Amino acid sequence: MAAREDRKAGGGVLFAACVSALVVNANTSAVTILLPSISQDVDAPIAQLQWAVTGYSLVGAAVIVTSGALGDVLGRRKVFIAGLGLFIASCALIALSTGAAGVVGGRMIQGASGATILACGMSLLSVASSGPSQMKAVTLWGAASAAGGALGPLVGGVLVDTTGWQGLFWIDAAIAAFCVPVTLRTVQESRDPNRSRSIDWAGTVLVALVLAPVVLALSKGNDWGWASVATLGCFAVAIVSLYLFVRVERRVSAPLVDLDLLRNRILVGATLAILLVAGSINALMYVLSLYFQDPNGFGMSAFEAGLATLPAAAAMIAITPAITPLAGKIGGGRAVGLGFALATLGFAVLAFVTASWTYAAFVAPLLVLSVGLGLANGPASSGSTAAVSADQVGSAAGISNMARYVGAAVAVAAIAMINNAVTNNHKAAGESASDSLAAGLGSCALTMAIWSAAGVLLIRLLRRHHATGTPAVERAAAAAASAHTIPIEPAPAHA
Repeated sequence: MAAREDRKAGGGVLFAACVSALVVNANTSAVTILLPSISQDVDAPIAQLQWAVTGYSLVGAAVIVTSGALGDVLGRRKVFIAGLGLFIASCALIALSTGAAGVVGGRMIQGASGATILACGMSLLSVASSGPSQMKAVTLWGAASAAGGALGPLVGGVLVDTTGWQGLFWIDAAIAAFCVPVTLRTVQESRDPNRSRSIDWAGTVLVALVLAPVVLALSKGNDWGWASVATLGCFAVAIVSLYLFVRVERRVSAPLVDLDLLRNRILVGATLAILLVAGSINALMYVLSLYFQDPNGFGMSAFEAGLATLPAAAAMIAITPAITPLAGKIGGGRAVGLGFALATLGFAVLAFVTASWTYAAFVAPLLVLSVGLGLANGPASSGSTAAVSADQVGSAAGISNMARYVGAAVAVAAIAMINNAVTNNHKAAGESASDSLAAGLGSCALTMAIWSAAGVLLIRLLRRHHATGTPAVERAAAAAASAHTIPIEPAPAHA
């Protein structure tokens, strides 16, 4: 079979897509480091500001597929620039806020803008290139995304100590603003003429109505009571919304989620793996950032806490080059299972944390679990699209990208609830603040160890998943896996 045409992406589209992805992911990962400083400045409890994290993911889950569809219909460059504009506005809103409402509201707007920038930026990059050059461009985009996620907490910590927490958002707004004229001058508009012009707005709203009550119930269940009318009412709304979502998706011409794809065992297994990985990463960073900065924990500055989380982020990046060869040798399913087994081991060690632990005791389990989560994430991301036919690749990528946001929203809410409940219960029992805080962190780690152990069982669904594309495709998928599933079909094998 003839080789695909090799067409390189122009410098403008490469710059706009990669820089915007780096900024969005850095902004996302930095926020948890900023929460204690924001809490003190706007006089709001961390429990309330938790919505700055969960709200971002909740909105992102609802719009990640819709924003890509809008780009296909209205023009990818147009929607990408709209996403940049929304991101700039949200940064200004957050930086100027003097209360929790502005911070949380701004972060929810950022959830929509960030999802739009990632979805349409990836599409612009894919359309602007082809063949081996496309794989190189996507790998660079994935590397920029991963670097942003890794450096975000460190950069956020530096800015807290120099400009105040608001500095992060002003700088991000300035970089995004610079990307706008670059995109207008150098990026050509593109659309998908074969795609239905129908947009599944009902499905978008219903995704939010499924997730928001669940996150609210997890956040307030301890205060309301788990058997209270309010808590049970939230779960009832979520169940009814899920039922309506299924009904809507079976009837619309261009569904948000192609429910027929959920009959594919490999896709389902890969999606669940992605959900667990994203949930574990976000929940872990949330609870560690708070523990490291709490005076009853390590009492670190924001910069020190950002630096302390760097080994975990670096380990996920460092394992990326080894993912493709390992998955090719033992199979994608076994690689995912091995990754979750390592994550289980790391989380299980952290479950024994006590107030006497120094930071050095955290390093080894953090490295082990981060390598494990990275190893599970790469094959799951590539497997979610490799397991379907060429005309279903975009839909499969949309499902797995939505799973990332769903996992982050629900997991952070659940871990925040567990951390608060266990810490407060131990305080009420007369334990010291330091011991109570460590008990909360240990319970969170135990919960995530159980999630990871459940992830090992996904090998049953993924046992038939093997690397089916070229090494370049697999490397690109692994590089991008920390932020996005790339909707690029594997290159056909030579006859």
